[in-house]
Amino acid sequence: MELLKGILDQRPYLLEELAVTTPQAMRSAIWKAGEARRCRDTRHQLFNAAPQHSARITLHGEQGFVSGIFVTLLVLSLLFYTQAALAYIHVTLTMLYLSTLLFRLFALVHTPKGNDAKTVIPLQQDGELPVYTILMPLYREEAVVEQLIHALERLDWPKSRLDIKLVCEADDVATIEAIQRINPGPHIEIVRVPPSMPRTKPKALTYALSGARGTFVAVYDAEDRPHPLQLREAYAAFRDQPDEVACVQAPLIISNASSSWLSACFALEYSGLFRCMLPVLAACKLPLPLGGTSNHFRTAVLRRVGGWDPYNVTEDADMGLRLHRLGYRCGVIRRQTLEDAPTSLSVWLNQRARWYKGWLQSWLVMTRSPFTTARRMGWIAYIVFQLLIGGMLLSSLAHPLLFVSFAFMAIAIRENGADMLLSWQGILFFIDTLNIFGSYAIFVLMGRNRMIAHEKQQVGRRWLAIPLYWLMLSLAAWRAVVELKTKPFVWNKTPHMPVIRNKA
Repeated sequence: MELLKGILDQRPYLLEELAVTTPQAMRSAIWKAGEARRCRDTRHQLFNAAPQHSARITLHGEQGFVSGIFVTLLVLSLLFYTQAALAYIHVTLTMLYLSTLLFRLFALVHTPKGNDAKTVIPLQQDGELPVYTILMPLYREEAVVEQLIHALERLDWPKSRLDIKLVCEADDVATIEAIQRINPGPHIEIVRVPPSMPRTKPKALTYALSGARGTFVAVYDAEDRPHPLQLREAYAAFRDQPDEVACVQAPLIISNASSSWLSACFALEYSGLFRCMLPVLAACKLPLPLGGTSNHFRTAVLRRVGGWDPYNVTEDADMGLRLHRLGYRCGVIRRQTLEDAPTSLSVWLNQRARWYKGWLQSWLVMTRSPFTTARRMGWIAYIVFQLLIGGMLLSSLAHPLLFVSFAFMAIAIRENGADMLLSWQGILFFIDTLNIFGSYAIFVLMGRNRMIAHEKQQVGRRWLAIPLYWLMLSLAAWRAVVELKTKPFVWNKTPHMPVIRNKA
């Protein structure tokens, strides 16, 4: 201050140009100055640079042409060769369903040993740690602001090297005011995203990415409670892995499995995905459909691939697939993030329909030039992608049809006698039975296999509701098909409440 005073005494005319401000006010002014250009770039940069990677156009010309031919042939076959067409459809769906079942069985059997053990993090001096950016997109989340800031403050990383951005829609006054009332430290800033279409999470993330100061970027959701050491484990993983590992995924664990049958089934599903399926895919260097939160990225790579696609409503899965398509890999770490599953059927259905819609978008993006994409990714990786995303979509859409077929075949066998079991229809009936009950069994086994005793106790016998849960998945999938046509970029908002209120 003495030095500044001396300079002003010598050059008093500088007083007219001098302004005193705070770091937060300076950052806000910088964001405001370039918001129109930044918003425009956010919406168009991926589509302009690599339109084949963007979901902005749902069906490209060739896809629309091929789809039209396929639907026409299918309708004509059903009209003129009804019995044969139904038989071929049945056989095809059954075999594809069985392939997906066998792939899940492979993941269950080959889950890496010691997957639940926490890795030892090498000691690192705080002064040697890089700046870490955390992006947390928020929309109408005033109810959980206090909880999320408390969770962020528990992270074991020096505050001077944290760049936390709470990314809010500029017209979401309630959430912004809730943050301002808490008055978090200077390492936490509010990024206001100007209202524009599409109003999606990936658009908000890409907008905020332009101001990220960190060498690494982590993404969390509003209700997340990440393990305090998660950033250090992610940094250690990046340091020990080659540069081609562009992202590591932390496991998501549902903390309210005891709240309802819906949250219990959700907990089983997440356990099977994040603690069984994804570790196997990572160990085999195969594409990972990332979860929507607790992803840790190398910032430079994230910018190099164009950021998140603002038009894809499951930006997480899309990013994992795009990284693999462009020659990068994703890994997993073991320190978890806790979050709550929806307990209301309407909330769950809205969320799941959005997920299926985004997975459909991602599948369509990846099948625009299938042979070129397969050669670039590797044929095994591309087949695995089809089993993961295509198989999941198919099994969800076809599940009620499988039930109907099973019921008709059971009635036919009862009326025509056991000799029918030796016919091709009987063999198909056997495979359908295996598909239905085998899928349920593997779903439960994948989930419970990596749960600790407390989690299993929370789930209890609610796993018996799995058949109903799968039918609800099918309802969400069919709703997603309709929404892909009627409102492809609409983001179905999932409301969140504080953990304490959930337990009340």
